[in-house]
Amino acid sequence: MALNGTTIENGVSPGDAPPFPQPVKVPEIKYTQIFINNEWHSAAKGTKFQTCDPATGVKICDVDEAGEADVDRAVEAARAAGQRGSPWRRMDVSSRGRLLSKLAELLERDRVLLATMETMDTGKPFLQSFFVDLEGSIKTLRYYAGWADKIHGKTMPVDENFMCFTKHEPIGVCGAIIPWNFPLLMFTWKIAPALCCGNTVVIKPAEQTPLTALHVGALVKEVGQLIKEAAAKSNLKRVTLELGGKNPCIVFADSDLQLAVEEAQKGAFYNQGQCCTAASRVFVEDEIYDKFVRLSVESANRVVTGDPMDPRTSHGPQINQKQFDKIMDLIGSGEKEGAKLECGGFAVGDRSLFIQPTVFSDVKDHMRIAKEEIFGPVQCILRFKSQEEVIERANSTHYGLAAAVFTRDVDRALSVSAALESGTVWVNCYNALHAQAPFGGYKMSGNGRELGEYALAEYSEVKTVTIKLAEKP
Repeated sequence: MALNGTTIENGVSPGDAPPFPQPVKVPEIKYTQIFINNEWHSAAKGTKFQTCDPATGVKICDVDEAGEADVDRAVEAARAAGQRGSPWRRMDVSSRGRLLSKLAELLERDRVLLATMETMDTGKPFLQSFFVDLEGSIKTLRYYAGWADKIHGKTMPVDENFMCFTKHEPIGVCGAIIPWNFPLLMFTWKIAPALCCGNTVVIKPAEQTPLTALHVGALVKEVGQLIKEAAAKSNLKRVTLELGGKNPCIVFADSDLQLAVEEAQKGAFYNQGQCCTAASRVFVEDEIYDKFVRLSVESANRVVTGDPMDPRTSHGPQINQKQFDKIMDLIGSGEKEGAKLECGGFAVGDRSLFIQPTVFSDVKDHMRIAKEEIFGPVQCILRFKSQEEVIERANSTHYGLAAAVFTRDVDRALSVSAALESGTVWVNCYNALHAQAPFGGYKMSGNGRELGEYALAEYSEVKTVTIKLAEKP
């Protein structure tokens, strides 16, 4: 798995990463209230909700639930912080960058604790939380810290005696809704470019996984009294969306077969399949199809399912019972519609949320498992005969988030990449995301882009200034 430049292979840490970590045995959950204007508040109506460990079903703690009054209070605080003349708006851009760098340092300081909390709240293996989610979050903050003093406009030559230039200004209060599959990583993907451009932010973490976002609120308070955020909702004038995907992964006969098997399976099973980028439709060329299926089954059977805090574990539970039931229903539909269940397809234990990694062969395009986003550890392997055929089938979906191509032929890789209707195309790799590269989808997979320089456009307004000059002497 490669995300934001960090790779992890079943419990083996990358060579340039921090020393091999151990989770905090009994982490103290200090922050469970609503964070507004650098202060902690109880919900106005006194309501709370539980957050539970999906690996055990045990309640972790109760968290304050924001209502309408809390939302209004958070938005007003964010609006006041972002007004012209406020300390945040008057701050020079290099200082803004230093604050983001300082926040990255604090995430680094609390990295083990945050990774432990992320694993408790999501069920993902601890080493993935530590080496992928935390590493990616820290790199994202540092990347946008570097952008803070490099966002500039242009001077344009125009007709007659005019001078014309553009400048970038913050759009104001930004509302961000964070999903439960990558709570901390998505949190930083939102706040880093928004704050870099001088905006203020109102955050709503997922109710299933609020703990790391609340802890970062405490870290923000350590940074200073200028960044305002809260666990609340907001009405937005400008919307960027990263939605679902039914992502094609195309394996040609000339590819490195073992590499293709490994990467496609990481794409299918990483984070228990709970990724919008999941490789859920694997198209394999006819002449290597049977061998690809056999190697995929062997690989799936080697996946270690167990306690997410155990470094040997590479596969944890689904997030909750609702998601578990949806996945099991889709697995059942695959069997009913005639796909061949090669392995998995069952729950691990009578009452647990663990689903054994599942591989289907003989999948056809009309089947539910080939059309619907499963968001679980299910790999669907389809057969194809020609390049033209597979491109048409790969594009035959309402989604367009990500895709992958495996081939040794450079010309083919470039032509197929160009033909795929997808916001991201990986060649001979999967889930290779970096803070520097934009990420987003075509069609029903959303609009706008996160990460990279492109994300800055989502969080700034471009103003054109035209000045009439004096007549030439």
